[in-house]
Amino acid sequence: MEIDKQKILKIGGIVAVVVLVLVGSLLFLMQQYGVTSIAALQARNSLNKGVGAFSAGDFVRAGDYFEAAADLDPELKAARVYSAYSVMMQYQPGAEYQENIDIANRALDGFKAVLQDDPENSTALQSIASLYFNMKKMDLAKEWHGKVLELEPDHKESYYTIGVIAWTQSYEPRLEFRANVGMKQEDEGPIVLRGRLSRSQREEYAGLTEEIQPIIDEGLTSLEKAIEIDPDYDDAMAYVNLLYREKADFAETKEEHDELLMKADEWVQTALDTRKRKAEESTIETFTTDE
Repeated sequence: MEIDKQKILKIGGIVAVVVLVLVGSLLFLMQQYGVTSIAALQARNSLNKGVGAFSAGDFVRAGDYFEAAADLDPELKAARVYSAYSVMMQYQPGAEYQENIDIANRALDGFKAVLQDDPENSTALQSIASLYFNMKKMDLAKEWHGKVLELEPDHKESYYTIGVIAWTQSYEPRLEFRANVGMKQEDEGPIVLRGRLSRSQREEYAGLTEEIQPIIDEGLTSLEKAIEIDPDYDDAMAYVNLLYREKADFAETKEEHDELLMKADEWVQTALDTRKRKAEESTIETFTTDE
């Protein structure tokens, strides 16, 4: 059988061109992504697939892609953050079954691993604080929001959440104590004047007041800081109102109680006025944009 050398040479030339094109394309992609290895390029590709899956709401698949990207390129720090965030998105706040709790703990472990390499990663810090809050671990949530504020002193959401935590830590034990002394939720305060307190209950009340009052004051300070950062922060205003109502129930006199309720009412009105103005401004902006 006669070998057609010309044909072989022609085929070889085509193969060489194809190889050169593929190599050139690969080098171009590596240059575009700023990587120096095939593994790093594969990691970027997996990261992009993860972003696509995350955008589509497929958080499990997104997490797998991000985890693969992190394994392929340990220097790709964003992959670790995105992987933990994908796990967090699978968590259902308020659901107490074990599998859901395990998901939350996996997310926490992922974010804490990120912080080992990058202690000032804001996304990891905020996510840990948010997870602890949703898991109702309020002391830990407050601690981690404090870490966020160390990094970002003007992070209004952390100040706001610390205020919400303060209300939560006051509201529940206060209502429980009211019930113990024969007071309904709707009964007018303050507790010390309206409740039927025995001697032992008065001692319990003194301890509760000593514990709760500093929490309320700290919460008010945090909320006022949030409003200082954002004067239109109506959600924060609403919780200032709620904390003043908590404080009023622990008042020692009727005059102090009524004064605190008056402050609470003023914050209710301020919040309502702010929301109304923001809604009006949003409507005007919408019509202006449409024009």
